[in-house]
Amino acid sequence: MQQQKIKVRMKELVEILNKASRAYYQEDREIMSNQQYDALYDELEDLEQKTGIVFSNSPTQKVGYTVISSLPKVVHGSKMLSLDKTKEVIKLKHWLGKQKGILSWKLDGLTIVLTYKDGQLYQAVTRGNGEIGEDVTNNATVFQNIPLTIPFKNELIIRGEAVIKYSDFKKMNQVLSEEEQYKNPRNLCSGSVRQLNNEITAKRNVNFFAFQLVQADHIDFDDSKQKQLEWLQSQGFEVVEFVTLQQEDIERQVKTFEEQVTRNDFPADGLVLTYDSLSYSSSLGQTAKFPRDSIAFKWSDERKTTTLIEIQWNTSRTGLINPVAVFEPVELEGSTVSKASVHNLSILEELALGVGDKIEVYKANMIIPQVAYNRTPTGPVAYPPICPACGGETEVKQMKEVKLLYCSNPYCSAKLVKSLTHFTSRNAMDIRGFSEATIEKFVDQGFLKSFGDIYRLNQYEDEIKNMEGFGERSYQNLMEAIKKSTHTQLSRFIYGLGIQNIGVSNATLLCEYFDYDLDSIRKAKIEDFLNIAGFGEVIAQSIYHYFQIPENQEIIEDVLSFLHFESPIISEIEPLLQGKVVVITGSLNYFDNRQALQKEIEKRGGKVTGSVSKNTTYLINNDIDSTSSKNKKAKELNIPIITEEEFLEITGIGR
Repeated sequence: MQQQKIKVRMKELVEILNKASRAYYQEDREIMSNQQYDALYDELEDLEQKTGIVFSNSPTQKVGYTVISSLPKVVHGSKMLSLDKTKEVIKLKHWLGKQKGILSWKLDGLTIVLTYKDGQLYQAVTRGNGEIGEDVTNNATVFQNIPLTIPFKNELIIRGEAVIKYSDFKKMNQVLSEEEQYKNPRNLCSGSVRQLNNEITAKRNVNFFAFQLVQADHIDFDDSKQKQLEWLQSQGFEVVEFVTLQQEDIERQVKTFEEQVTRNDFPADGLVLTYDSLSYSSSLGQTAKFPRDSIAFKWSDERKTTTLIEIQWNTSRTGLINPVAVFEPVELEGSTVSKASVHNLSILEELALGVGDKIEVYKANMIIPQVAYNRTPTGPVAYPPICPACGGETEVKQMKEVKLLYCSNPYCSAKLVKSLTHFTSRNAMDIRGFSEATIEKFVDQGFLKSFGDIYRLNQYEDEIKNMEGFGERSYQNLMEAIKKSTHTQLSRFIYGLGIQNIGVSNATLLCEYFDYDLDSIRKAKIEDFLNIAGFGEVIAQSIYHYFQIPENQEIIEDVLSFLHFESPIISEIEPLLQGKVVVITGSLNYFDNRQALQKEIEKRGGKVTGSVSKNTTYLINNDIDSTSSKNKKAKELNIPIITEEEFLEITGIGR
């Protein structure tokens, strides 16, 4: 069996065995017999011993997760420079000249340097500022595809890109609140690779693709970078996709890569062209900023000028009303485009968009239509005073220096699905399997109009079982999850109601103040709510008015007939943060997400808010020197900015 076929078989075995383990241990079902599993396991173990390659996600490896206190700084053996860039294919052809070249993806993730000694992964370091990086070896051991053991026993140093695929990025964001969601796979990857707890990293499905061999003692590569990449593949590494080419091939190959961009599952922001010859590359040296043996290529955004027909206003399920530019259709990157989101009022005003304006449009990353420039500004158009979905009044809100338009009607039809989704979410009633897509189907069928209707879904048993995507088992699982949710905590229910300005933290404080008595909360006056630490006029008004609305009272009475509230578990943790107000911003290294950190703050009597004010006690931000608006505000008000490590020290967590 050839080396390449052996590696393919090893990866196939890893996938099959891990799938069988998940089914057996997590899903309580078997997809193969013990004898079949053992036979495949023995085959994999035998291949690992013969090849000397052991992948980090191999079931033969007993992975123990580790929490560390910080990421040590490491000085790179050789400076890691940025690449010079161009958007012109003609410049690539001129740059390559008569040399043989290698063209590959420029992956959009986090650059990592791996060092192996005696055939074992010795160290993994981030690029950092090019001279000093951070030691992330603890996390690299749980990447999806890094070999922990390789056949080569001398010292090996390679560079590559850690990336998170689009498919995994979407799955990750689906379980996060809108505030916690990551903007792009690169941000998620950066936060995942730099975690202090590698159990969190393991859940993020980070992949590594090698793109450069720095050192491999006593190996002759016949003066070829292509041979280096192929040799790395023989050692068990996945390398970045590449082609070898001459000057006359460049235009055709760039076009071939371009056609793949929108189909790729991994993020890439361009291409890299490098000389194949090692000796020629070495002879060129480098400038103060760039190596002379490689150049990056980024596609120029194709822009088209068109005429703005109108601004449409779409109400989202959160009540946010988004402006959408509708223009005369144009061909962009191989498809017809006639709409582009303008995102918010601030961008609308900045572009000064008016009907009939000549605008330039393009596709960001060759995928998402955007308005780039307004050549004849006559706007901005006036925003609608009433919601296009329900006719309720609209209101402008200033959030993080951005102007947003919202529908103020709590019963807006566009909000129904989101309201039900929020009520069934993890931090509320926690009805597993009740996805937003499922709720949409039930709303469309008329099964759901209020919270109480969730607990009457058994009336539609036959209809649900016959719906696409449902059957006997999925129906029963949903009914069991709904039944389980009937025993819950009052704070979860209060949060699930979706009262404006009442998040998980405020719901808990509200229940604690009124001794978990819902009737007392419903009968309370504004002045009663103002007595709760951290509750101001806005929050007090929100709670009071919510419970005064007759329709809300009916909804609550209806659903209460199905619920039983459990007695709260009294925490024995010392309330070190009692009366303290904390704001969290930036990426986290120790905690899985902001929600996890918020829970620890609340356990100790503290309250978490979303913005810095004179009432803030601490701003938690691992980047103390950040120029973010929250950091600036904290410094203006002389509010301490502390890192996660300092927070852990203050609270004693982890001791």
